[in-house]
Amino acid sequence: MKAAILTALNTDLELRDDVQLGDLGPGDVHVKIASSGVCHSDLSAQNGTIPSGFPCVLGHEGAGVVAEVGPGVTSVAPGDHVILSFVPACQRCKPCLRGQSYLCDQAMVVATTPHFVIDGAPVGGFTGLGTFAEELIVSQDCLVKIDNDIPLGIVSLIGCGVTTGVGAAINSAGVTPGSSVVVFGCGGVGISTIQGARIAGASVILAVDTLESKLEQAKHFGATATCTPDAFEQMKGELTGGEGFDFALECIGNPTVIRATYDAARRGGTAVIVGVGRMEQKIEFSAFEFFYGDKTLRGSMYGSANVRSFMPRLLSMWKSGSLDLESMISRRIQIDDVNDAFHAMEEGKVIRSVIDFS
Repeated sequence: MKAAILTALNTDLELRDDVQLGDLGPGDVHVKIASSGVCHSDLSAQNGTIPSGFPCVLGHEGAGVVAEVGPGVTSVAPGDHVILSFVPACQRCKPCLRGQSYLCDQAMVVATTPHFVIDGAPVGGFTGLGTFAEELIVSQDCLVKIDNDIPLGIVSLIGCGVTTGVGAAINSAGVTPGSSVVVFGCGGVGISTIQGARIAGASVILAVDTLESKLEQAKHFGATATCTPDAFEQMKGELTGGEGFDFALECIGNPTVIRATYDAARRGGTAVIVGVGRMEQKIEFSAFEFFYGDKTLRGSMYGSANVRSFMPRLLSMWKSGSLDLESMISRRIQIDDVNDAFHAMEEGKVIRSVIDFS
C-alpha cells in the first residue's frame, strides 16, 4: 500500500507503495483509512519538536472503516466507521478511571508498538497511528465508533486539531458565557480554539497572529477582533480597559508567546498553553508574580478531552451547525501531494489540508 515515511529530520517525506502491515494481535484492529488531516504536529515531528524516531509513518489525525479485528476486540466490528485517537482511552488505568483519559497510561505502549513493515523490518507510526497510509493496525483503545452516515472526510479533523482546540477552550480553560478571551496563533488548533470559545459563549474573542490571511480566517470562525502582535497592547486596552483577558490561550508552542499569554490574562484569570514546544526550551517567571497575580496557568493535553464522550459531543455540535468543520479544510489532496501540503502549511499559505484515500 501507499504511505508517507519520515526518514530524517527536516527532509521531505518518502512516498512508497510497498508498505505492508504486520500481524493482527490481541486487541488490535485493522482500519482502512478514508481521510487524514495534515496537522501541524506532523510538521513538528518532521522538524524535531516532537520526537518520533526514524523511519516513521507520519499522520495522527484520521478516520476510516474497520476491516477486521483481532482476538478479544469487543468495541468495534468490521464495517464500523471510526475516528482514530492519537491518545488511547483504555478505560482501565488510573487516569482513565478518574476521568482523565487524555493522560492514559497506555499511550507510550501504543506509541512504541510498530505495526508497519518496510523492507522486511518493523516500522512504527507517529503516536502509534500513521494515518498517512492507506491502512493501519492500531489498538481498539484508540478508536471511537461513530455513526456510519457521517462523512469520514469531514470527521477526520476531530482526531486531533478540533478535539485539541475546542477542548482547550471548553475543558481546559473552562471559558464562561460573557467572558473575554484571547487566542495566540490562528493555525488549525487556533481556529478550533476560537470556535470553542464562541461555542462556550465568550462575548469578546481576540485572535492574534502574524499573518493577515490567518486573521481573516479567524473572523469567520468567531473572533470578534483581530490584531498582529505589535498591536496587541492597544487592543487589550480597548477590549479590557487594560485589565487583561479572563482567558488567554497559546496555540503555538513558542516560549516568548507562552510568557506573553500568561501576561495577557488578567489578575485572577486563566492562561492555557495548548501549543507543543521543544523539550529544551524554558520559560521564566518570578516567584512573586505567581502570588500577586493569583492566575491559573495550566497545560492542555489533547484538549483535556475524554474522547469517548467528547468526540461524539463534537459531532453533535457539527450536526447542529454550531461547529464548522467544512470551512477548516483549505484543500483536499492525494497522498502523493503530502509534501506540497507540508510546505504550504510551513509557509502559512494553508491552514489545513486533508488527504483523501477514497
